[in-house]
Amino acid sequence: MDNIILPQRNENSHKGSFGKVLNFAGSQNFVGAAYLSSISALRVGAGYVALASLPNVLRALESRTPDIVFIPVKQAKSALNKYDVVSLGCGLSTDAQAILIFKSIMTELSILDKPVILDADGINLLSKFKRMILPDKLILTPHPKEASRLLDKSVDEVLNNPIESAKEISLTFKCITVLKLHNTVVCSRDLSVYVNNTGNSALAKAGTGDVLCGMIAGLIAQKMGYFDACKTAVYLHGLAGQLASDELTEYSVLASDLLNYIPSAIKNLINNN
Repeated sequence: MDNIILPQRNENSHKGSFGKVLNFAGSQNFVGAAYLSSISALRVGAGYVALASLPNVLRALESRTPDIVFIPVKQAKSALNKYDVVSLGCGLSTDAQAILIFKSIMTELSILDKPVILDADGINLLSKFKRMILPDKLILTPHPKEASRLLDKSVDEVLNNPIESAKEISLTFKCITVLKLHNTVVCSRDLSVYVNNTGNSALAKAGTGDVLCGMIAGLIAQKMGYFDACKTAVYLHGLAGQLASDELTEYSVLASDLLNYIPSAIKNLINNN
């Protein structure tokens, strides 16, 4: 399992012991992305997750889950210092309002010493504003189309050279890259590479990337090394897909189903270590 590890959990602990995640996610047409990326961070063990989003997104989710804290996005900027890790982009959209949120939050994060995960529309917006100053502890989680935008290459070029493409992103943006493929490639800032071997076609469905983003954030919140957290998250994410498809078939697994199989994936990893 290529040294796939889990964060330690001490008995003498409280919610703050396992880290706090602030997740900027969701928009009018992508409420589900906000839910998936928030709950998955809790499922891997984070102690506290706050969702920063638009009022209509927060209202839509208030009755769906009691497990996350809701913050109107306009108030979230002043709360950044209270969190251990920030994730940004799942279902955010790329409209004018999203651009304002993205630029404002990224400007603030560029001067704060905390890990930042950009996924989905966070990456799409970054591809439009490549000259902006970026956070020092940055993780990008592109799929091939998003990677092609970051690199100004065709999707075929990315798919034909996934490891080199991941390395180029890491070099260009001084980040850890999680290039989401059938065998996801994780590349560190110093260009160490891990190629994941879990997962199947069940993960080829909308929303599964949002789950992975939350899992990475949740593991980093627990003070795992960033590269190790990314490796563990993609391994568990793929394994959750396999376990879900064993019961539901690869045809029928939903992104929301993965949330219920993360515990089984963690238990599997614990039992095999």
